[in-house]
Amino acid sequence: MSSVKSSRIGSIDILRGLVMVIMALDHVRDYFHINAFAGNYPENMESTNMILFGTRFITHFCAPVFVFLAGTSAFLYGRNKNTGHLSKFLITRGIWLIFVEIVINNFLWWFDVNYGFTNLQVIWAIGLSMIVLGLAVYLPKRLILILGLIIVFGHNSLDGITMEGQSFESILWSMLHQGGVFSYGDGKIVSFSYPILPWIGVMLLGYCFGELFNPDKSKVNRGRLLLVMGSTSIVLFFILRGLNFYADPLPWEVQETTEKTIISFFNVNKYPPSMAYLLITLGPSFLFLRFVENFKNKATDFLTVFGRVPFFYYILHILFIHLGAILGLLITGKDWKLMILDNETMMTGALQGYGYPLAIVYLIWIIIVLLLYPICKKYMVYKLTNKDKWWLSYL
Repeated sequence: MSSVKSSRIGSIDILRGLVMVIMALDHVRDYFHINAFAGNYPENMESTNMILFGTRFITHFCAPVFVFLAGTSAFLYGRNKNTGHLSKFLITRGIWLIFVEIVINNFLWWFDVNYGFTNLQVIWAIGLSMIVLGLAVYLPKRLILILGLIIVFGHNSLDGITMEGQSFESILWSMLHQGGVFSYGDGKIVSFSYPILPWIGVMLLGYCFGELFNPDKSKVNRGRLLLVMGSTSIVLFFILRGLNFYADPLPWEVQETTEKTIISFFNVNKYPPSMAYLLITLGPSFLFLRFVENFKNKATDFLTVFGRVPFFYYILHILFIHLGAILGLLITGKDWKLMILDNETMMTGALQGYGYPLAIVYLIWIIIVLLLYPICKKYMVYKLTNKDKWWLSYL
């Protein structure tokens, strides 16, 4: 770990770094697991098993923590700055993230120069949520907290509202809450994979959460509150999920085996993130922050590197994974052009049968993370030693 000093909150960087590393596992699975491109989904009750579903479930922590801590980072960034400066930064960075998602990120995912399929995912959601937060920072923090709680705990009441077709209202509602796929131009497609309303609520709560890390706050009191928040969230999840009451649009059902029943119980909705999904992901994350605050070893130093340069890591890991998939095709004597994921390749079944066993997926994941570590560490040190460069705050 570099000896360059930083005023950042160590536990937050460790948690963020952990979810970034785990996130890479999900994306490696997307590109390398057998028939992942042909419908072999971990949530498919007919073909899944505990190991495959568990591989997917642990990555559920990534998006909520990523968005929540983006709000927390906004608070920490702005606590010594005036509201206007913070608002301008959040709005401009939000616009930048939307551009990155549409232009850069989509190219790295698909390598399709024609942009036949535009998938609006977590970077898009963070960008739009950041713009909303940039406007909301003028409000009293208590009101921001109330708005965040209303959205997170109340948005599932909107699950029954659905809109079909390609009208402006349908597109707007899909973008906000429903999600959906729309066509435009000459056969091009855009997918609202991350409906933004719940994510706005998560970011608003993350912003308010930053108060706990003000210098005048007691570590002991913060630890107690994190323990209460984490435990309460987990208990509430089990109560609401067990009763199949409100918190998720996908009720669990008793299956033919205990294994499948457990999978059904924990198979909560991510698109958009249900209240149950957020409870079972953010709850354990609060507990992690509680117990890692005074914990330091080589593992936490390793995770801190990724946690301090999350956006840089995010973009880079997609590039490495996609290039790795091309390399895999070349090594096995197959057509590398299969990884040019245009609409024709995705819709004609050309990738049927492609992929590797789950054990290989885990091995590739470890290799890619280890390859990324020295690059991210070098960039982390560069950021720490060049704080005068304003543009680094956008990367």
